[in-house]
Amino acid sequence: MGKRSLIGGQAVIEGVMMRGSDRWAVAVRKPDLQMDISAWPFSSLTKRIPQLRIAIVRGILVLFESLVIGLKAISYSADVAAGEEVRLSKRDVTLAMIMALALAVGLFFVLPTVVARSLDRLFPSTLVYNLAEGALRIAILVGYIFFISSLKEIRRVFQYHGAEHKVINAFENGEDLTVEAARKHSRIHLRCGTSFLLVVMVVSILVFSFLGRPDLVTRILSRIVVIPLVAGISYEIVRFAGKHRTSRLLHALLYPGLLLQSLTTGEPSDDQIEVALAALKKVIE
Repeated sequence: MGKRSLIGGQAVIEGVMMRGSDRWAVAVRKPDLQMDISAWPFSSLTKRIPQLRIAIVRGILVLFESLVIGLKAISYSADVAAGEEVRLSKRDVTLAMIMALALAVGLFFVLPTVVARSLDRLFPSTLVYNLAEGALRIAILVGYIFFISSLKEIRRVFQYHGAEHKVINAFENGEDLTVEAARKHSRIHLRCGTSFLLVVMVVSILVFSFLGRPDLVTRILSRIVVIPLVAGISYEIVRFAGKHRTSRLLHALLYPGLLLQSLTTGEPSDDQIEVALAALKKVIE
């Protein structure tokens, strides 16, 4: 087989979303245990407009597109998994997207800035100040992941997350797309969103260090404005790592993120791997 295109994925409610270069698909286990498998065409802006393929800019666009597709996939999976009981409107999905973004920005960027600013006198230099704020940001992220991983409903989603990784690892290693072949692969992957989040936290320390030590309001606003740049740089790092996944040096540098995936992925059952395989096959067929 020739060069394989990169496949991305995401765990959804009772299922998995897989995304290729020109389509994305969702496979969901219905209440009657049958599978619902659906796919939609997709054309990235970076494919249609070559000028947008420059480093960092492409990362910002890809991440925005991934967020939109991810929320659509979650909405669709919720409808299928709930049967006829629940149907989410476009308004519900949009509101959920806005609330999720506000929570993420507030929890991981605004809160650490406010706390660090309240302890301003303890930090003699701007460098130490930014390191302390960054360390607090990472601590909040890890604590948040620890908390949600203890929830029963989230643990099941994390099992589907593990199934997604196993299937993609099998695909990227040229294995047969069967439950048996996928089962033997790791549930850890270099391009995982968990690793990406940790890279974002580390990159933000470096980028925010160039913003000085302004007053609290200016500091919060500057953090929010620079988030796309931080995300774009982080995307390039994770993308590079994904293309050189055999590098021991990259594995060492990204090891904390890989370690964190032990919390955000669970060992899946065979039927969960079957769902992930169905989504992948729908994308590459």
